[in-house]
Amino acid sequence: MDAVSSLLSDRVEFRLSCVDRIFIQGYIPTLQSEGLVVRFMLDQGNTIPSPKVFGRIHDRLVAAIDRFVAANTLEVLRFKKGQSKEESARPYLEAAKAAGREGVVVVGVAQERVQGWRGFRRGGSDSHPHFVYRRQSLWVNHYYFYIWDREWGPGFIKLCPYAPYPLWAWINGHEWLKRQLDQRGVGCEALDNGLRSCEDPALARRLAASLSAGHALAYLHKWTAALPSPLTDADRRVGHRYAFSVRQIELSDTAVFDRPQSGRAWFEAAIKDHLDLGRPERVSLVVDRRVVQRGPRATPGRFATQIVTRGVDPQIQIHYKASKVKAYFKESRALRIETTINNPDDFDVKRTLKPENWRALRRAGAECNARFLQALGEHAPPPPDVAALQSVVMPSIDEDGNRAPGLRFGDPRATALLAAVACFTHVVGGLTNHGLCELMAALLDQPYNHRQATYDLRRLRRKGLIERVPGRNLYRVTARGRAMACFLTKLQARVVVPVLSELDHLPNPRGSNPRPIVSAWRVYARELDALVAGAQLAA
Repeated sequence: MDAVSSLLSDRVEFRLSCVDRIFIQGYIPTLQSEGLVVRFMLDQGNTIPSPKVFGRIHDRLVAAIDRFVAANTLEVLRFKKGQSKEESARPYLEAAKAAGREGVVVVGVAQERVQGWRGFRRGGSDSHPHFVYRRQSLWVNHYYFYIWDREWGPGFIKLCPYAPYPLWAWINGHEWLKRQLDQRGVGCEALDNGLRSCEDPALARRLAASLSAGHALAYLHKWTAALPSPLTDADRRVGHRYAFSVRQIELSDTAVFDRPQSGRAWFEAAIKDHLDLGRPERVSLVVDRRVVQRGPRATPGRFATQIVTRGVDPQIQIHYKASKVKAYFKESRALRIETTINNPDDFDVKRTLKPENWRALRRAGAECNARFLQALGEHAPPPPDVAALQSVVMPSIDEDGNRAPGLRFGDPRATALLAAVACFTHVVGGLTNHGLCELMAALLDQPYNHRQATYDLRRLRRKGLIERVPGRNLYRVTARGRAMACFLTKLQARVVVPVLSELDHLPNPRGSNPRPIVSAWRVYARELDALVAGAQLAA
């Protein structure tokens, strides 16, 4: 099977890296603590910070939403539990797109949980009571404003009319790109949540790279100003306003194949290639049905990882803290590598929506996608030669003159250590002492402590299988290290152990169809016995 690099260069007709789904949270900074809540009420001219103030704001905001709906002759959808909000709003968004009409197309209402402020009286006189405020979990109505925007296409802004009045916005970078190409008169063919082709691929890539935090902020300022708000002009004049942070961002790399069967065949082989190494945390097969694993409603049957090629879209994914990276085939013709960052803190990036954080998130997503693709097989070197093999399994001296103990082939601890290096779980976040302890304890099925991990990390680094991230107790697996670890792990798991097991049971072989090597060994053994008997060497 061709390496990924060769496959992409020979069989891919269109490739694009782009921001995909973006989920942004809006919050009022001056309502994030009890003291700020009291200040907010006093700034509105209230001498007593009573919970009734929040009640009046709620009633005013809901009345403003009702007037907005009536003035724009909008339909209101009451979402039920389990109902797909996106599917319910889709016809309204498509109608606005067909008509070329920008604006709010429908309003949805759903009861959802929120952490809201609740006030309680705590002493004071009837003429001047004292109140304290605590956050509580509330089930309240949220309002979804589904919007068709000339620049961004479909999206929504969700608003909660209870303090601290959080809002959420959803937009899509691929939809933004489609609008930009359309405005420039450049034809493109859509792929589900992406592009399948483009008349000017270079322009599409430049536009995708240009999408910035400024574009997202312009959208938010435009529509929050047009929609009903809990903040009045007087509130804004004294400094109360919304700020925005990135709640979720998806960064994708899509390769569309001229011969989809070639790409899919490689991808399914790549998944199969990684199953017995324990490399992905989860390999999922996406089918058009819900599978319940536990409880009284558990789906009956035995479920095991396998490769399915008909009617199923295979995918491989790993999780890192709150984020994940996955690879799958989109519409059976495009390989999609996708990093979903659900918490920017996972990558040491601040959440605030501003240019430097946006660039850092895009860079982190692009690096994760590249490492994931490389781990699947891109630029994989050939199996190690004899000298390379000896450099791993025998003691050696590194470039700095330090002794590196050998990783003896067949030794249980060395075998587990190589399998840990090949593991997918640290492709994104890197390998740490603690992470190695968890991996080794599972692979060895016996205790493994931090001192042993320190020793093993040192010899892996001196062998050149891993490298340390400067200034941190964090390690990355090198390209050579991944190749060595994968080759030796596969060699033992797929060749040495199965064949030796069969050779060890020659008198009573398993199955009626032994491996060719076992049959050949039997023939050799019989001929050797006959030769010895004919020469009368037994006596």
